[in-house]
Amino acid sequence: MLRIIAASLLMSLVAGEVAADPYPLDYWARRSAVTGVSLSPDGSQFALTRILERGGNPIIELYDADNLDKDPVRIDSSPMEIMPGIRWIDDDVFLFTARQQTRDQIKGFNRGVYDYQNVKYDGSAKKPIGRIRQDYFSVEGLLPDKKNKILISVQEGVPDGMQSGGSTIRPRSYWEYDLKRNRKKLLMRGKIALGNIQFDQDGNATHAFGFDIRTEEYTYHWRPKGTKDWEEMYRLHRDSFETFYPISPDPVADNHFLVIAHNGYDKSGLWSFDAKNKKFSEVLYRRNDVDSGQPFSHSNNLSNGDDIAGVRWCKDKCHREFFDPTEEALYRQLESIIPNADQISITGRSKDGNTLIVANSSPRDPGTYYLIRNGKVSKISGRKPYLEHDQLADVEYITYKARDGRDIGGYLTVPNGDGPFPLIVMPHGGPYVSETVDRFAEWPQMLANNGYMVLQPQYRGSKKYGLEFYKSAFIDGSEAGRAMQDDKDDGALYLVNQGRVDADKVAMFGWSYGGYAALIAASREDQIYQCVIAGAAVTDPDMQMDYYRYRIRGASKIEQLTTWDGAVSPIKEVAKVNVPMLIVHGDNDQRVPPEHFDKYIAALDKANVDYDKLILEGADHFSNTLFYRHKISLYESMLDFLSDDCGLKDESMNVASAEVGQLLGSVESPQEVPRKNLLLDTTAFNQQDIRLNGMRSMINTLNTKRY
Repeated sequence: MLRIIAASLLMSLVAGEVAADPYPLDYWARRSAVTGVSLSPDGSQFALTRILERGGNPIIELYDADNLDKDPVRIDSSPMEIMPGIRWIDDDVFLFTARQQTRDQIKGFNRGVYDYQNVKYDGSAKKPIGRIRQDYFSVEGLLPDKKNKILISVQEGVPDGMQSGGSTIRPRSYWEYDLKRNRKKLLMRGKIALGNIQFDQDGNATHAFGFDIRTEEYTYHWRPKGTKDWEEMYRLHRDSFETFYPISPDPVADNHFLVIAHNGYDKSGLWSFDAKNKKFSEVLYRRNDVDSGQPFSHSNNLSNGDDIAGVRWCKDKCHREFFDPTEEALYRQLESIIPNADQISITGRSKDGNTLIVANSSPRDPGTYYLIRNGKVSKISGRKPYLEHDQLADVEYITYKARDGRDIGGYLTVPNGDGPFPLIVMPHGGPYVSETVDRFAEWPQMLANNGYMVLQPQYRGSKKYGLEFYKSAFIDGSEAGRAMQDDKDDGALYLVNQGRVDADKVAMFGWSYGGYAALIAASREDQIYQCVIAGAAVTDPDMQMDYYRYRIRGASKIEQLTTWDGAVSPIKEVAKVNVPMLIVHGDNDQRVPPEHFDKYIAALDKANVDYDKLILEGADHFSNTLFYRHKISLYESMLDFLSDDCGLKDESMNVASAEVGQLLGSVESPQEVPRKNLLLDTTAFNQQDIRLNGMRSMINTLNTKRY
């Protein structure tokens, strides 16, 4: 029996708390101090990526799990930049990825300025042991019966454009890779018909996802146990908006697979699918309000790697429905001992089950990592340890009625202190994505720290609310700039009517599609905003559609063509702009080319419309290309604009400066958490006989719930 010693210090906010002075912008602009904590299979050591100084690049630190006071081994890859995501291959060897900027300009759609390389590192010898110079390389399995060998796949090059639904249908070749000799042996070469092949924990091929060029259908194949023959189990036309996504073989029903699918329903669910007879067998979990999301695996993926422990669904926050009672008990115990526990995840676990890496995140926790070993809970570090729990903001999930009666959800980041507050409406990008604000989100928290309430509306077209809600944005004609825009405005008006927001202090800030929405807001005649900030914005829908019209297929093409070809165009609305604007763009944007920015600025100048602009030199479209220098400039420009040009700053509000703060906690070392004794019997958690076969009754019970 293992006794876990728990953290005893829990912090809570006092009702009616007065807002403190905001943090210097320096605190927000720094990249995460620690990311990607990864545990060796035997639990004896762990590795993480750490940034030691303001504006610096990550290094890897390797720790002895039994002696946290011992100085870590530090690994640098300069001039390449180490990326988060360390993958242990065995007890001593791990892989990591590094990137380097190799060109000044993007190559085109989704082809940025970086090249990538995979590096092997021997933790026992404390030295790199080679590089894998292979594009589109990924580890598929560990091959536990073959020492020093792993299963890898390599994506074969095809002409630009073989893409559908956001995922590229490219055949992959599969190799047995010898880590010591740096050699690989071909196991099977992929085909378009099979596409991407999935394997179980032992390296056995189980199922595949491909494409039939003749019929324009996605194809799904499976491999019966004990054979090398592939059999087809399902087809789905590429124009279908439904989902069919096999997860793994069903552990309790021969020739069945666990799949995420709609199967004619509005909301997707988890099904058992009879592959041999090509039909759905039973629904294991489905909700009436939101899509069920993805199943999650057993926390010990080394000994129980193919086991499904439950399913996640997200609405107000992300929730777990457990099929395995021992896994549920483990998570409940962890929630009771981790300070300020909210979204707990087990990111690493030793093969014997007795050592764990646990991560916690919440709106008030930017992300904190813990080591559980030898009966102790030790805090490894926080992603942003200089941001304190009680100085951050809570997030509420709200629902409101759009003007046409449709129910719209939204996430509300609420500043500390008393309202009413000035409001920033911050629509997500995409637009066809699933957004859940149950973890730390930097932009809303930075704004809330400076006294602004932030609304993130889940306008029609947002995913996870079912097919009808998603398709309502485009299927009968584009609602971009129309009903999709109304949904955002109606959220602001709802908060005004609730008395939580000052009607004369409302702005919109968005990035990508959200930037497009901000430009649309600036030119609306029934104006409710005092100003807008548009980042990486699509300014000319026709130009954007021409940029990737021939790179997409099927349902994705229907979605994008209908949306952008029929959207309200900001470039045609410049003469209607009636509020101050701040326009931001990276000059290496591969998703929304800088030509959008240039063309829109020229149109504003021609129409004699005033505006402010900010060019982020060297920045791409995505957050992992926004470095310290970019974010300092962005945040300072935003707050100055909201205060001075927009007039949202109240006399009672304190707004942060770019003053450089001390490097508080950025070199934070692992340390034992204040603790108390807590019994935690891991023998139960290591049982391998509790699987889905004992869970059908629980699943059926869950499935009868009505939400």
